[in-house]
Amino acid sequence: MNLPNLITLSRIPLMFVIVGLMYCEWLGAASLAFWLFIACAIGDGLDGYLARRLGLVSNFGKLMDALTDKIMVIGLVIAFVDKHEIPVPLALITLCREFIITGMRMVAASKGVIVAADKGGKSKTATQLIALGFLLGAPMVAQDWAYFWPQDLSVFTEWVQKIGLFGFIVGTFLAVWSGGRYISRYRGVFFDGANE
Repeated sequence: MNLPNLITLSRIPLMFVIVGLMYCEWLGAASLAFWLFIACAIGDGLDGYLARRLGLVSNFGKLMDALTDKIMVIGLVIAFVDKHEIPVPLALITLCREFIITGMRMVAASKGVIVAADKGGKSKTATQLIALGFLLGAPMVAQDWAYFWPQDLSVFTEWVQKIGLFGFIVGTFLAVWSGGRYISRYRGVFFDGANE
């Protein structure tokens, strides 16, 4: 197990920590959740950079990098749905897309084909992560910043929340678009022998 893969896999337990902190009410919990999320986002870029820099690029790393992104997004989306901050239909579209593409990746891998994330998939993931960052930032402002800030931050909090939701809507459209691109590009691999 090399350093890039350790950074990649660390995002899975950190997702559980972040979600747990989302339900804590003590001062600083929301800020800790937000900054751990930022650390995960930085790690998402750092693991690939280190793998290329150190010559440690592997099929395992490519697959797990994409998979841990999905685990992070799905875990947070479920928590935000539970907290009534992301509409259920958007969450269902996101979940369906991720399971379909992950299943297709597994089919491709069984045939010796590695389906790495393309620019469309990376744009989708980046948009979703930025949106989730804003959604995590809203309670940080409302709970932690407001504790020390003498003025009312409710309007600012509302705008941070709205930006996060709008970003997630955009990310949902990108998820559908990039998913269609994967299916179109690799349909020969995915559906070869499907009617046998």
